[in-house]
Amino acid sequence: MTSQDEAPAFTARRVTRPRAQVEQQIKEAILLGHFAQGEKLPPETELAEQFGVSRPTVREALGALVNSGLIRKIPGVAGGSFVNTVTPDSLADMISKSMSTVMRLGALHVGELTSVRRVLEVPAARLAADNRTDQQIDRLRSIVERQRTTTIDDPNIPAYDLAFHTTVGHASGNRLLAALVGALHDVTHPAQYLEITPAVARKTVRQHMDIVAALAAGRPDDAAATMDEHLAYVLRYSADFSGETTL
Repeated sequence: MTSQDEAPAFTARRVTRPRAQVEQQIKEAILLGHFAQGEKLPPETELAEQFGVSRPTVREALGALVNSGLIRKIPGVAGGSFVNTVTPDSLADMISKSMSTVMRLGALHVGELTSVRRVLEVPAARLAADNRTDQQIDRLRSIVERQRTTTIDDPNIPAYDLAFHTTVGHASGNRLLAALVGALHDVTHPAQYLEITPAVARKTVRQHMDIVAALAAGRPDDAAATMDEHLAYVLRYSADFSGETTL
């Protein structure tokens, strides 16, 4: 007779639903490189036959992969399910969607995300001073010129600010860093929370000009210092969701 101490140790095993099994196997195939970026997946009917499940089950699995940002679905005769091509912009979009959801659920405050900008954008500016291209400098100058000549009631001010900081992120030469900078800006829309007065607007544009000058001259320490000064100023004059300034 087997004693209690010698009894086999049973463990619970999760029974995976068909949809989850389809999703997991397709995900693994993509991550293992069996499907390249931009490649079209087999049709739903073919996948259903291979997995031995219904088309609605396959459709649900593909929908979950779309939501996770791994694939995209294109309608029409020539459409189908395609593996996403990962670029800094597409990665930023995936990250920003996730952060946006978390913020709407109240798990993160905009102030927490805004504070992280200094952790990311100061080193990004330092790297950009060494890695920026002439085209990126031209783009930054063009953005700053639009900021300099506009008025404080211009509805495009947040877009100008987003373009400026994401361009600095791209200029860093680090694609993950660029994606994180872009995602944070896309979620927080920091310019929308600024207590914008003519004086604040002039100061922020002047700071942007100083950042561009340091990047153009290839001065990493100055680029980092001017970015840090700018972000500290922006945080000081930012308002939270309740409309109270952080002064």
